[in-house]
Amino acid sequence: MRTWIIGLGALCLGQAALVQANQCGDILGHSMQQLHSKETIDLCEEYKDKTLLIVNTASKCGFTPQFKELQALSEKYADKGLVVLGFPSDDFMQEHDDEAKTAEVCYINYGVKFPMFSTSAVRGDDVNPVFKALIAKSGEKPSWNFNKYLVSKDEKTVMHFGSKVSPADADFVAAVEKMLK
Repeated sequence: MRTWIIGLGALCLGQAALVQANQCGDILGHSMQQLHSKETIDLCEEYKDKTLLIVNTASKCGFTPQFKELQALSEKYADKGLVVLGFPSDDFMQEHDDEAKTAEVCYINYGVKFPMFSTSAVRGDDVNPVFKALIAKSGEKPSWNFNKYLVSKDEKTVMHFGSKVSPADADFVAAVEKMLK
Protein backbone atom coordinates (compact mmCIF):
# COMPACT_ATOMS: atom_id res chain seq x y z
CA MET A 1 0.00 0.00 0.00
CA ARG A 2 2.79 2.46 0.85
CA THR A 3 4.53 1.85 -2.44
CA TRP A 4 1.31 2.67 -4.26
CA ILE A 5 0.88 5.94 -2.32
CA ILE A 6 4.49 6.95 -2.93
CA GLY A 7 4.08 6.02 -6.60
CA LEU A 8 0.89 8.07 -6.84
CA GLY A 9 2.62 10.99 -5.11
CA ALA A 10 5.48 10.79 -7.57
CA LEU A 11 2.97 10.66 -10.42
CA CYS A 12 1.22 13.78 -9.12
CA LEU A 13 4.53 15.55 -8.65
CA GLY A 14 5.51 14.62 -12.19
CA GLN A 15 2.23 16.02 -13.53
CA ALA A 16 2.75 19.26 -11.57
CA ALA A 17 6.22 19.62 -13.08
CA LEU A 18 4.79 18.95 -16.53
CA VAL A 19 2.10 21.62 -16.07
CA GLN A 20 4.74 24.11 -14.91
CA ALA A 21 6.97 23.31 -17.89
CA ASN A 22 4.09 23.90 -20.29
CA GLN A 23 3.06 27.34 -18.97
CA CYS A 24 4.38 28.93 -22.14
CA GLY A 25 3.23 28.33 -25.67
CA ASP A 26 5.06 27.36 -28.83
CA ILE A 27 6.95 30.64 -29.07
CA LEU A 28 8.48 30.78 -25.59
CA GLY A 29 8.57 27.06 -24.82
CA HIS A 30 12.27 26.74 -25.69
CA SER A 31 15.78 27.38 -24.47
CA MET A 32 18.02 29.25 -26.91
CA GLN A 33 21.75 29.84 -26.93
CA GLN A 34 22.89 33.44 -26.53
CA LEU A 35 24.94 35.11 -29.25
CA HIS A 36 28.67 34.31 -29.07
CA SER A 37 28.22 32.44 -25.81
CA LYS A 38 27.79 28.95 -24.39
CA GLU A 39 24.98 30.28 -22.15
CA THR A 40 21.38 29.39 -22.91
CA ILE A 41 18.24 31.22 -21.88
CA ASP A 42 14.99 29.51 -20.98
CA LEU A 43 12.66 31.83 -22.89
CA CYS A 44 9.62 30.87 -20.84
CA GLU A 45 11.36 31.50 -17.54
CA GLU A 46 12.82 34.84 -18.65
CA TYR A 47 10.09 36.35 -20.82
CA LYS A 48 6.75 34.85 -19.75
CA ASP A 49 4.06 37.54 -19.42
CA LYS A 50 6.06 40.03 -21.49
CA THR A 51 5.11 41.63 -24.79
CA LEU A 52 7.76 40.57 -27.27
CA LEU A 53 9.23 42.09 -30.38
CA ILE A 54 11.13 39.30 -32.13
CA VAL A 55 13.36 40.26 -35.06
CA ASN A 56 15.47 38.25 -37.50
CA THR A 57 18.67 40.23 -37.92
CA ALA A 58 21.79 40.31 -40.08
CA SER A 59 24.87 42.41 -39.53
CA LYS A 60 25.76 42.99 -43.22
CA CYS A 61 22.34 44.19 -44.43
CA GLY A 62 21.07 47.56 -45.57
CA PHE A 63 18.55 47.38 -42.70
CA THR A 64 21.26 46.78 -40.05
CA PRO A 65 21.02 50.41 -38.81
CA GLN A 66 17.57 49.42 -37.45
CA PHE A 67 19.50 48.01 -34.48
CA LYS A 68 19.71 51.58 -33.09
CA GLU A 69 15.94 52.09 -33.40
CA LEU A 70 15.26 48.65 -31.90
CA GLN A 71 17.50 49.49 -28.94
CA ALA A 72 15.74 52.83 -28.47
CA LEU A 73 12.35 51.09 -28.56
CA SER A 74 13.59 48.51 -26.07
CA GLU A 75 14.75 51.21 -23.67
CA LYS A 76 11.62 53.34 -24.04
CA TYR A 77 9.12 50.53 -23.37
CA ALA A 78 11.04 48.12 -21.11
CA ASP A 79 9.26 49.44 -18.01
CA LYS A 80 5.91 48.74 -19.68
CA GLY A 81 6.85 45.11 -20.35
CA LEU A 82 8.34 45.11 -23.86
CA VAL A 83 11.26 42.81 -24.57
CA VAL A 84 13.08 42.90 -27.91
CA LEU A 85 14.71 39.60 -28.94
CA GLY A 86 17.17 39.42 -31.84
CA PHE A 87 17.82 36.29 -33.89
CA PRO A 88 20.74 36.65 -36.31
CA SER A 89 20.35 34.56 -39.44
CA ASP A 90 22.35 33.94 -42.57
CA ASP A 91 19.29 32.78 -44.51
CA PHE A 92 19.71 35.77 -46.84
CA MET A 93 23.52 35.48 -46.99
CA GLN A 94 24.15 38.70 -45.03
CA GLU A 95 25.44 37.45 -41.69
CA HIS A 96 29.04 36.84 -40.66
CA ASP A 97 30.17 33.22 -40.40
CA ASP A 98 31.98 34.14 -37.17
CA GLU A 99 29.61 34.93 -34.29
CA ALA A 100 32.31 37.13 -32.73
CA LYS A 101 31.96 39.48 -35.70
CA THR A 102 28.16 39.39 -35.44
CA ALA A 103 28.41 40.20 -31.73
CA GLU A 104 30.82 43.07 -32.46
CA VAL A 105 28.38 44.64 -34.93
CA CYS A 106 25.46 44.30 -32.52
CA TYR A 107 27.02 45.16 -29.19
CA ILE A 108 29.86 47.52 -30.12
CA ASN A 109 28.84 49.17 -33.40
CA TYR A 110 25.14 49.60 -32.54
CA GLY A 111 25.05 49.45 -28.73
CA VAL A 112 22.54 46.60 -28.57
CA LYS A 113 21.66 45.63 -25.00
CA PHE A 114 18.55 43.56 -25.69
CA PRO A 115 18.97 39.75 -25.86
CA MET A 116 20.57 38.40 -29.01
CA PHE A 117 20.71 34.70 -29.77
CA SER A 118 23.03 32.43 -31.67
CA THR A 119 22.85 32.54 -35.47
CA SER A 120 20.12 30.21 -36.71
CA ALA A 121 17.71 29.60 -39.58
CA VAL A 122 14.49 31.63 -39.53
CA ARG A 123 12.87 29.87 -42.50
CA GLY A 124 13.22 26.63 -44.41
CA ASP A 125 13.52 23.05 -43.23
CA ASP A 126 15.91 23.83 -40.36
CA VAL A 127 14.03 26.88 -39.01
CA ASN A 128 14.60 27.46 -35.30
CA PRO A 129 11.60 26.58 -33.08
CA VAL A 130 10.78 30.20 -32.19
CA PHE A 131 10.44 31.25 -35.82
CA LYS A 132 8.62 28.03 -36.67
CA ALA A 133 5.97 29.06 -34.13
CA LEU A 134 5.94 32.70 -35.28
CA ILE A 135 5.39 31.63 -38.89
CA ALA A 136 2.62 29.23 -37.89
CA LYS A 137 0.82 31.88 -35.82
CA SER A 138 1.24 34.82 -38.20
CA GLY A 139 1.15 33.03 -41.54
CA GLU A 140 4.19 35.10 -42.57
CA LYS A 141 7.74 33.86 -43.18
CA PRO A 142 10.57 36.36 -43.02
CA SER A 143 10.98 37.62 -46.58
CA TRP A 144 14.27 39.34 -45.72
CA ASN A 145 16.30 40.44 -42.71
CA PHE A 146 14.72 42.59 -40.00
CA ASN A 147 11.19 41.21 -40.19
CA LYS A 148 9.47 42.04 -36.94
CA TYR A 149 6.98 39.92 -35.00
CA LEU A 150 5.04 41.65 -32.23
CA VAL A 151 3.78 39.02 -29.78
CA SER A 152 1.16 39.50 -27.07
CA LYS A 153 1.85 38.46 -23.47
CA ASP A 154 -0.32 35.35 -23.85
CA GLU A 155 1.31 34.44 -27.21
CA LYS A 156 -2.12 34.33 -28.87
CA THR A 157 -1.66 37.44 -31.04
CA VAL A 158 1.27 37.75 -33.42
CA MET A 159 1.56 40.73 -35.76
CA HIS A 160 4.09 40.65 -38.59
CA PHE A 161 5.90 43.71 -39.96
CA GLY A 162 8.29 43.57 -42.91
CA SER A 163 11.86 44.78 -43.18
CA LYS A 164 10.94 48.18 -44.57
CA VAL A 165 8.88 49.05 -41.49
CA SER A 166 11.16 51.09 -39.29
CA PRO A 167 10.99 50.48 -35.53
CA ALA A 168 10.51 54.27 -35.26
CA ASP A 169 7.55 54.33 -37.70
CA ALA A 170 4.53 56.01 -36.06
CA ASP A 171 2.09 53.24 -37.03
CA PHE A 172 4.47 50.57 -35.79
CA VAL A 173 5.02 52.35 -32.47
CA ALA A 174 1.24 52.72 -32.12
CA ALA A 175 0.88 48.94 -32.60
CA VAL A 176 3.51 48.33 -29.91
CA GLU A 177 1.77 50.70 -27.49
CA LYS A 178 -1.60 49.06 -28.15
CA MET A 179 -0.12 45.59 -27.54
CA LEU A 180 1.36 46.81 -24.23
CA LYS A 181 -2.05 47.87 -22.85
